[in-house]
Amino acid sequence: MGRVSTTTRRVAAALVTACALFVSGCTGPEPRPEPAPTSAPPDPAPPSSAAPDDPATRAAALVAGFADEDLVGQVLMPYAYGDRATRVSAGSAAGNQALAGVDTPAEMVEKYRLGGLILVGFSADDPTQSNQETTNVDNPEQVRELTTGLREAAGKLAAGPAPFLIGTDQEYGVVTRVTDGVTLLPSALGAGAAGDPALTEAAWRAAGTELAAMGINVDFAPVADVLVTRSTVIGSRSFGANPKRAAEQVGGAVRGLQASGVAATLKHFPGHGHSAVDSHEDLPVLGQSRKKLAAEAWPPFSAGIDAGALAVMSAHLDVRSVDPGVAATFSHKLLTEVLRGELGFQGVVITDGMNMAPARRWGPGEAAVRALKAGNDLILMPPNVRQAYDGLLAALRDGSLPRTRLVEAATRVLTMKFSLTGQDTPELSTLNSPAHQAAAHALAAAAVTVLRGRCDTTGVRGPVTVTSSGGRAHTRTALTEALTEAGVKVVPSGGAVVHLVGYGDGAADLRADAAVTVAMDTPYVLARATSPTLLATYSSSRASMAALADVLAGKAAPRGRSPVKVSGLPATTCEN
Repeated sequence: MGRVSTTTRRVAAALVTACALFVSGCTGPEPRPEPAPTSAPPDPAPPSSAAPDDPATRAAALVAGFADEDLVGQVLMPYAYGDRATRVSAGSAAGNQALAGVDTPAEMVEKYRLGGLILVGFSADDPTQSNQETTNVDNPEQVRELTTGLREAAGKLAAGPAPFLIGTDQEYGVVTRVTDGVTLLPSALGAGAAGDPALTEAAWRAAGTELAAMGINVDFAPVADVLVTRSTVIGSRSFGANPKRAAEQVGGAVRGLQASGVAATLKHFPGHGHSAVDSHEDLPVLGQSRKKLAAEAWPPFSAGIDAGALAVMSAHLDVRSVDPGVAATFSHKLLTEVLRGELGFQGVVITDGMNMAPARRWGPGEAAVRALKAGNDLILMPPNVRQAYDGLLAALRDGSLPRTRLVEAATRVLTMKFSLTGQDTPELSTLNSPAHQAAAHALAAAAVTVLRGRCDTTGVRGPVTVTSSGGRAHTRTALTEALTEAGVKVVPSGGAVVHLVGYGDGAADLRADAAVTVAMDTPYVLARATSPTLLATYSSSRASMAALADVLAGKAAPRGRSPVKVSGLPATTCEN
């Protein structure tokens, strides 16, 4: 599968070294051999001569001193209730008691010697809300205080020398956990429409800097799924339907995030865009052949791996052509043989939420053991932390979970942690900076697409009335302000109607009298629109509304191309 980096081989060597140092306890089957490099030259020196500050070397040395409890804790990344590390409401304390037998997030970190914690929260039109059982997010200052407290608690543990992992789903678009006070990028589908990986990289570097400023060092993004179905759970979270173009965008997002010291997570392997079923509620079946998946679904994952992605998220998907009847989360064939063996990934594999329906087939302990044995390294969002921890510890001690597998997983987690050191934490003042806003605007401007109408006549003349489907008052206000700033008069009624539709909207949400209809999510609904001009921004962010206003005012040319097929409409009417 192409180049295997020197760092990858050092990680592999560190895994062997870490297990060897557990002289009294490394039992069970030996780890599978790492895939041989196909084109990279050999290391100039043996792994043992690696610098002592090499992340893999540091990880192996730290793991060598771990007790069983430390090993188990390092592979758990639950959620917790509360917006502070050590002070929570009575309701949050009750939630933490039910989840883990503790009152606060800090106590959970300390009791279970956790490797990390995920911050969760709600946002409008979010297809992942069903497993967001609490919220930790209010504003950037609060998030920074929370993450600081969590790191102070983690610093007391045996793994204290390594950075504590704090992750969140900051995909931009419909799945965005931190929405206030930060630079909001257009959706992934918008970036796919722009078709410029350099713009994507710059925007995601700005986003990564802001996450780092808040104390978040793992982003569960970018989505590497290719949107070959009209999936509402993936939708605009994907970069598009073309595997090659999506791959280019994924690589840009990975490079941008990780240049800021934030680990990127490719999701959802082996490809959630190939099913329209929601894996939060059921186990989707992928009926495509292995050859078709390799050609259509896996190129963006390969591109992300080549770009250096530190993590991949496994999905609750039943891939019939590879391991029928087994969710990928629990499939050794998919995670160890395909992802690691064929695609060459040697970083951290993270489960999708273990509180989702397909993972609840077993109790939290057995599910965690099965996921580890399949090849996952981090167990995300177990529905009961105490049961997951106890189940892993019991399986380790009775031999049903090979110690080599747990040592391997903990070493990979710690290697990723040490890979994230060396950069100063940015100041909160970097959030929403002019430079970051400019990067978001450049990407949003390149995304605006004309699917009906002439490119040179999209500018509106005379007053405009902005309307939308229900529940979009904030977006109407944002567009109204942007149009006014662009010199377009906006009136409450009687003007040329610019009608906005977004996530979840259908034909009933369209207006027959609209001069312009704008799709702010997937553009499929435009196939039913009768407006003489049809535009797509793929996003309702302020940057996208500003870019739309510039096009409507005739100040900017729409340069995007729809990254998905819309029935009866071209990808663009513009010649770029």
